[in-house]
Amino acid sequence: MSTRFLHHFFEPRTLAVFGASEKPASLGGLVLRNIQEGGFKGPLWAVNLKGYSQVFGVPCFSRVSDLPEVPDLAVVCSPIEGVPSLIKKLGQYGVKAALVLSGGAYLDRDKGNKGSIRERMLSAARISGIRVLGPECMGLIVPGKKLNASYASQPVKAGRVAYLGQSGMLANAMIDWAAGRDVGFSHLITVGDSVDVLLPDLIDYVNQFSPAQAIMLHLERISDAQHFMTAVRDASRNRLVLAIKSGRTPESDISGMAPTPGIANRDVVFDAAFARAGVVRVDDSDELLDALETLSRMKPLKGDRLAIVSNGLGPAMLAIDKLISAGGKLAEFSAETQAALHRSEVDMSKPGENPVDVGGNASPERFVQALEIVAADANVDAVLVVHAPTRMAPSLVTAQALIDNRKKFRRNLLTSWMGLKEALNARHICNLAGIPTYISPEKAVKAFMHMVIYQRVQALLQEIPPSLPFSTSPEIRAQCRTLIKQAKEQGRQTLTHSETAQVLEAYGIPTAPSVYLANADEALARAAEIPGTKALKVVHEGNCRPYRYRKHPHKISAGLLQDLDTPEQVAEGVRQLGEKVAEKFPEYAIREYCLQPMQRGKHSMQICAGITRDPVFGPLIVFGIGGYKVNVLADRQVALPPLNMSLAADVVGRTHAASLIREHSADPERDIQHLCQMLVKLSQMASDLSDLRGLEVNPLLLNRDGMVAVDFALDLGSPSRFAIMPYPEELREWVTLKNGWQVEVRPIRAEDAHLITTFHRQLSEESIRFRYFHNKSNLTQRDLSILSHINYDRQMAFIAEYLGDDGSKEMLGVVRVWNDPDNIRTEFSVIIRDDLQGLGIGSLLMKKMIDYCTNIGTLEMIGKIMVDNHPMRALMKHLGFKCRYNMEEQVIDAVLRLNEPESEWQRHRLESMPD
Repeated sequence: MSTRFLHHFFEPRTLAVFGASEKPASLGGLVLRNIQEGGFKGPLWAVNLKGYSQVFGVPCFSRVSDLPEVPDLAVVCSPIEGVPSLIKKLGQYGVKAALVLSGGAYLDRDKGNKGSIRERMLSAARISGIRVLGPECMGLIVPGKKLNASYASQPVKAGRVAYLGQSGMLANAMIDWAAGRDVGFSHLITVGDSVDVLLPDLIDYVNQFSPAQAIMLHLERISDAQHFMTAVRDASRNRLVLAIKSGRTPESDISGMAPTPGIANRDVVFDAAFARAGVVRVDDSDELLDALETLSRMKPLKGDRLAIVSNGLGPAMLAIDKLISAGGKLAEFSAETQAALHRSEVDMSKPGENPVDVGGNASPERFVQALEIVAADANVDAVLVVHAPTRMAPSLVTAQALIDNRKKFRRNLLTSWMGLKEALNARHICNLAGIPTYISPEKAVKAFMHMVIYQRVQALLQEIPPSLPFSTSPEIRAQCRTLIKQAKEQGRQTLTHSETAQVLEAYGIPTAPSVYLANADEALARAAEIPGTKALKVVHEGNCRPYRYRKHPHKISAGLLQDLDTPEQVAEGVRQLGEKVAEKFPEYAIREYCLQPMQRGKHSMQICAGITRDPVFGPLIVFGIGGYKVNVLADRQVALPPLNMSLAADVVGRTHAASLIREHSADPERDIQHLCQMLVKLSQMASDLSDLRGLEVNPLLLNRDGMVAVDFALDLGSPSRFAIMPYPEELREWVTLKNGWQVEVRPIRAEDAHLITTFHRQLSEESIRFRYFHNKSNLTQRDLSILSHINYDRQMAFIAEYLGDDGSKEMLGVVRVWNDPDNIRTEFSVIIRDDLQGLGIGSLLMKKMIDYCTNIGTLEMIGKIMVDNHPMRALMKHLGFKCRYNMEEQVIDAVLRLNEPESEWQRHRLESMPD
């Protein structure tokens, strides 16, 4: 994961095209002409072994070593067989970036045990240090830099949207569509089958250095989920990110990944990942193009309330149906707007209500008048104009009237000019005027909802969650890890039913009272330990694994006998189940028999929840309807851990199970709260127990008495990387301050927002000014979100927390760092409560952070200090920072070298990065 040398791709001073000729079918010749016609200002050369003196007027050389100077970017269009050796030569010559458009059908074929072309390209790139984008990419286009190093069929206009994709052909279609709509791009890049520079690298680069207001992604596969999630989560905090993912069905999935246990279709995992990253997903190419229209022309929305102005109720009702079904809101007009609509008599149907029907005979002037009234309403966030052509108001004339008066409309405006022949020109002039326009009302509403969904997703991710319902401990982790270790030492890949019950109980998930039996004699002796009517289950090697029902999720064989009353019946049941297993599954050894009180589901909801593992995204939390005789996959939702209570509530709320609870529970809020707490506990379990591969609790009974896990299974595997780095429990420690207080120093978490708020209120104006460089008396919701919701891959914040005798918690100080994507440099800030300064808290926190950053390989730590912040300057000197006055910013720059660069590029990057 690195943006190393990526600026050579997007801001090259010099360019060389390899494999260019003037032959009609020459890919290199086509790319060379595009570079010329794009207006590239720097030196441009062609390289071809044929010994041409020039290609299309561009000087041509036979070898890279013959070039007048080392090019910043090499564009490779030569035959693919020779590309690995060419990349090695380019790197040795000092070229930093190679864009490989060449491709072929044999990229993965290994000839002569030398490795495939793809493998040899990657090896050459790593050995020589060059960055490689490709092979089989369309190229890249940066209109603002007059760079078109691609085989695109036509030029691209500069715009506000960055398009990053994995398909060159889809990108070509986007270019043609955008040209027809007069829409532009800030960047247009395809990675093809890139061996080195990957999509997350490009997302990081665009997020840091591009003026784009939105990013559009086309994905076919994701190879490194953690890299992808880190990059896209960072990007979505600053701008709207939309994504389209092909391969949604097993038939079109080209990833070759194994199925995810307990998941019918892996596409739901991508849904969960996009939602967690703050990305808005679009379903098809039409929607993607309409989204581009919206992103290019609309201002950011302030809310989700839509008003509709139409010259007929029929089209307006189509828009309303789509809006409501998509979860949108129809704006409710203020009393002033209703009165104005009554007075003006522009509404022909129900004056004062939304939608506004201006009538089939409405003139363009009436449209404009209605729009002025509606767009002035503070309860309206956007207005959709729906127009069907009439003699009184032809599409073109009405569109022109809207364009001429657009400055009068105070809200975002969307238009739908229905029809094809007459409406075509109306859509065209709206495109030229920069007004979003769509072929149907439904498409317009869908585009509007992209912006709304983005707002809602960001609001969810910025929501301050309630306190965690459960706190893990070293003792809990040790207890469960011991069970897992013992199972592995015995050669088992699963825990027994009784061992799994111990794990669940350790994490605060109640299980049904159980007696575990080895044989009929033990059953006869111990059956009375379970009072009343009983249920008996046999646990054998074939049914002790989770998610074993992929092909028949509605036929879960439990090996179960119910309604047993006497010890004799229990003993006979043990014999019957043992004989049944021996007959049907002779290859499976019986582990144990589980005897439980009979649990009637008549007054209970049956739930299925657990942990599974995806081959790309790692551990996942699953939740939905449960039971032995239902299709548990039909209602299953998934989420990426770690979860907090807000995220857990979102998962539960998306299921049919939640709807049933709200309809039938005597206390639905309590029951949903219990389920959310359980999901957070499962999330913590997944984080703590790295060898846990899968856990299924099914059924978990939920009723007025609470919830209880009745049946469950757990299997083991090798540790798997999380897509989102979980809370780093191992970094917590207790220390003693100079005044004798015992204080915990730990990483911050989202639930600490209330501690941050209280801490901020206790700071003096001077301390706030020293930290933020301006007065900041109150923290907004967004401030709290940024300060508490951190991405542990690239950020860290340690707080010093004091636990009072009454259980109250106080935040005494905090230190933060923000790492760049290449982990070259990190910027710190530290602030201590005024009444606690002098106790060594600042030094303690800084040393903790310095150790942390040193251990993760960061090269340098920097901070900016106000000139009159003398205590901080003294602390920096004590810690070994080099301090110098920055005349431009009029601050003190404090710099501490943590690790020495391991490569020349790191050294160069460190020297060239501004402080």
